Amino acid sequence: MRILIIEVNWLGDVLFSTPAIKALRERFPESHIACLIVPRVKEVLANNPYIDELMINDCDGVHKGWLGKLRLIRELREKKFDMAVLFHRSFTRAALTFWAGIPRRVGYSTWKRRFLLTDRAPMPKKDSLHRVEHYLGIAAALGCDIQDTLYEFFTAEDDERYIKKMLQDEGVVSGDVIVCLNPGGNWFPKRWPKEYFSRLADRLIDECKVKVILSGAYSDINLVREIAGGMKNKPIITAGKTTLQQSAALFKESDVVVSADSGPLHIAAGVGTNVVGLFGPTSALITGPRGKGKIKLIQKDVSALSTHRENPSWTQGCTAPCYDEKCNDNRCMQAITVDEVFAAVKELLR
Repeated sequence: MRILIIEVNWLGDVLFSTPAIKALRERFPESHIACLIVPRVKEVLANNPYIDELMINDCDGVHKGWLGKLRLIRELREKKFDMAVLFHRSFTRAALTFWAGIPRRVGYSTWKRRFLLTDRAPMPKKDSLHRVEHYLGIAAALGCDIQDTLYEFFTAEDDERYIKKMLQDEGVVSGDVIVCLNPGGNWFPKRWPKEYFSRLADRLIDECKVKVILSGAYSDINLVREIAGGMKNKPIITAGKTTLQQSAALFKESDVVVSADSGPLHIAAGVGTNVVGLFGPTSALITGPRGKGKIKLIQKDVSALSTHRENPSWTQGCTAPCYDEKCNDNRCMQAITVDEVFAAVKELLR
């Protein structure tokens, strides 16, 4: 049988779906399993052993617009898939599988796309359901025996060698303890204040005698430089110097990774590294990391917060998680203290 998985568009959610992919492989061990993905998440699944083929939905390129969609439909038709498993909940993705002539189409049933599905899984009623369980619900609808709810990120040997050489060039030797700080985030309210990262890094270097790495994407370079500029010690800076796969290899070499709710936090958990996750406007119950390493999550109740030493103008509390991408004071993240994060890292280093 030939199975097409219609993946979601965001890095973290793609990782959350990997236990469901593993369950599908165990349920259909001899099947050819392909995943339809957008380009930006390709590296998340690049080395996944449960997948036979990655197909790119280049919706900003060759598959843009109606002509592009027709081209994609033709490509899917040529593959002659027997079943489509829709992790993506959109009407358009379901319509693509229908127009591609895939005879069996499985996914969560919403009123707009019910008629496009042959196997309809009822939408979960629990608002607090973790995203891993959300995707496993679709696998369960196909009779999969759910044994594993931890997600995995698979690295390549070339990337692991690249990172080992990079760390060696930065003076890291065997036996050094590495704490990697990832300060970036895809929206501002998720970010822990940069001055907090500076103070945490200095304390880790001074009191724990560890090597501190400031990691991040190319877009995080200025942020990382500001954090380093606020320190009295010199960290190792890798921001902008690594691909997604190389970042995963870096996290694999680290003893602890500290990050807000972001793709790198979940990648670090996915490679089995101990993580400290800092949560504010999003829910740790829904998108908290699930990996084989130890996990510490910090999220503060700011509903009764009347004042705060960092911002005396706060005269009333707020509700977190709020999922407000436009919040400009991010008090829920500022309420997480350096002492709390330092203590969490120390506990994971024991």
